[in-house]
Amino acid sequence: MSSESTTLEKQIDALYEKFRKDAEHAGYHLNPDTAFTKDLIRGLLENERRYGYRACPCRLASGVQDEDLDIICPCDYRDPDLDDYGACYCALYVSGAVLKGEKTAASIPERRPTPEERAAGKLKERTGRFSKLPYPVWRCKVCGYLCAREKPPDPCPICKAKKDRFEKFI
Repeated sequence: MSSESTTLEKQIDALYEKFRKDAEHAGYHLNPDTAFTKDLIRGLLENERRYGYRACPCRLASGVQDEDLDIICPCDYRDPDLDDYGACYCALYVSGAVLKGEKTAASIPERRPTPEERAAGKLKERTGRFSKLPYPVWRCKVCGYLCAREKPPDPCPICKAKKDRFEKFI
C-alpha cells in the first residue's frame, strides 16, 4: 500500500470515528455497515478535495458552495428522510429502529428540488414577514434550540428532548 493510500485510510478512519462520536452525542446513528460507511466517508473526502466542502457523495454537486449548501453533510434532508424512511438519502445515518433491526431502511425518493426548480425559486410558500423561508422554524421548548425544516428533529441535537417537545416558532 502506498504512503498516499495509507494517509487516506488514516483520514477515513479518523473521520469515521469523529462522525460516530458526533452522531452518538447528537442522538443519531451511523450505518452499522462499517465498510459501507467508510466508503461514503471516502466520497465525502473526495468531494471536499474536489470542491472544498463535503457534499453528499450520492448527489451531484454543482461545485458552487452557495448552490450546494443543502447537500453538505449532514444535508438538510437527513432528518425528514430518517423520520420517513429510516435512513438518510445516502444511508450514512440510520434511525434507531433500523440500527436495532426492527425496521428495514426503505428506498428514499429525492427531496432536493431540481436545479431548474431551485433557479425558479420554487420553494414552499409561506405567509407573514418570513414569507421567504422555505421551511417552518421549530423551537425546542426545553433548551430553546431553533431549526428550520419540514418537521422537528428527534431528538433535539442540543438537549436530546423528543420531537414532541418542539413547537412551531414561525
